[in-house]
Amino acid sequence: MVSILTGDVINSKKVKPDVWLLSLRKILSEYANENEQWEIFRGDSFQVEVELTKALELAFKIKLAMKQHELIDVRIAIGLGKKTFKSKKITESNGTAFINSGECFENLKKSTLALKSSNKDFDYTINTMIQLASLTMNSWTVNSIKLIKVALDNPELNQNKIAELLNKSQSTISEGLKRSGFDELQQMLNYYEYKVNNTQW
Repeated sequence: MVSILTGDVINSKKVKPDVWLLSLRKILSEYANENEQWEIFRGDSFQVEVELTKALELAFKIKLAMKQHELIDVRIAIGLGKKTFKSKKITESNGTAFINSGECFENLKKSTLALKSSNKDFDYTINTMIQLASLTMNSWTVNSIKLIKVALDNPELNQNKIAELLNKSQSTISEGLKRSGFDELQQMLNYYEYKVNNTQW
């Protein structure tokens, strides 16, 4: 079982590629190897393979990396399943994970993040949580995004260390994380990982 994320950058034509492309390549490279496990194609579309437990975390981190640039956002479809054909390029590989990701992407419509697997109960629960989380995510400011990105990228740091890193007060960091729903986001990621490990696929 693997997870395949298929996505594209929203408003990519309104901003020069060098503004957001480096951020996208950097985050994909942290989770996978280029070509075999991730690829950017058609200018602003991408596909990446990552282990099941890290799929939602990576999707959120890609969103954070993109949304820190004004006007830019990203649509991402997560497909969980098998990889039955492996190629040197991920876009030429195949399996139910790729099919689920592609079908999910085609059905995104107004939503910018969703998941599809062979387990409908799992999908319903996680997609409902994603929709609820989106209500908060869509109101994040650039400062909130930068703060959440640092907190997610550095789980070993407490609020005092994050405050030092960002040259802010601890109270400012605490208020910012609370206002942006960081604890709830972290709980959601933990729940997703728990469900992935305890679901019959």
